[in-house]
Amino acid sequence: MGRSSVPGPRTGAAGTAGTSAALEGEVFLSVRDLRIHFDTDDGLVRSVDGISFDVRRGRTLGIVGESGSGKSVTSLGIMGLHRSHSARISGEVWLDDDELIASSEDFVRRQRGRKMAMIFQDPLSALHPYFTVGAQITEAYRVHHPVSKKIAKARALDMLDRVGIPEPAKRYSGYPHEFSGGMRQRVMIAMALVNNPELLIADEPTTALDVTVQAQILDLIRDLQKEFGSAVIVITHDLGVVAEIADDLLVMYAGRCVERGTAEQVFEAPQHPYTWGLLGSMPRIDRDQTERLIPVRGTPPSLINVPAGCAFHPRCPHADVPQDDKTRTLRPELREVGSGHFTACHLAQEERTRIWTEEVEPKL
Repeated sequence: MGRSSVPGPRTGAAGTAGTSAALEGEVFLSVRDLRIHFDTDDGLVRSVDGISFDVRRGRTLGIVGESGSGKSVTSLGIMGLHRSHSARISGEVWLDDDELIASSEDFVRRQRGRKMAMIFQDPLSALHPYFTVGAQITEAYRVHHPVSKKIAKARALDMLDRVGIPEPAKRYSGYPHEFSGGMRQRVMIAMALVNNPELLIADEPTTALDVTVQAQILDLIRDLQKEFGSAVIVITHDLGVVAEIADDLLVMYAGRCVERGTAEQVFEAPQHPYTWGLLGSMPRIDRDQTERLIPVRGTPPSLINVPAGCAFHPRCPHADVPQDDKTRTLRPELREVGSGHFTACHLAQEERTRIWTEEVEPKL
């Protein structure tokens, strides 16, 4: 079945890592109207409720939002890790020319590690405590390559060296608990990249790491992306991380996308009040901070009882600006407000521009 519903030109056929440089800029991952709902005793949890985006080869998409906005559920859905009786999954996930939602579990499993890989949020939990890190990387390689243990070990040692693990021959036999947090994250990256995947998803890759190690991990992901030409998704609540590494940005709230565009567009001319709130709560070092940080008031909604209308309206300081009360009754759809820049907000564009330039930006 074709992908006629997915906009955007395709510049060539699918390629391996060796040909990725020639295909850079081609759409490699397309997500269309992805919905992931879970049946629970308390009701239906709409963790992801109709989200669409593209990721191109050689580019990095940052997905940001508060905890509980659906970021990690989206990534696990792409990886095919929500296939359970309690999960209701619909929509389309195109990995190159393969649609994954309708594919068999065995087919999706064969893609994991080979064409797509994930760096999980907590490496200590993701790594098996009973096996050495070398054995785990070697296994990840041999699953997709019928080679001897000797060849697989050589590949694992090479990857440990590439990600900056000192004395890889010695650390190969170490267990996860013998590594620091930053070193465990490097091991996770080595395991994710051992098969040269064309899509890499990093879920909170710098959580609980000190700032110097954070910078090293981000530099490592960026350097390896250049080497392999991979499409990369970085999921985080830290806008400083996406400002450092992302080319494109998607802002999630209550399981939906509220703003999408290039990182430059979203940082320099954000269009959604929720994005303004995230920016206002972020410390700045490029200018004098004369006022306190401005937190987003309230808390994220329950994904079982998402507010009617715009899900952000109970927390939005501008919800009363539209006079017809549609913020509380009509859910806004994504609309293009600039070239490749989309937002889901009932405020008129002129009003958003005025609020941003006169009220919000001067306080940031």
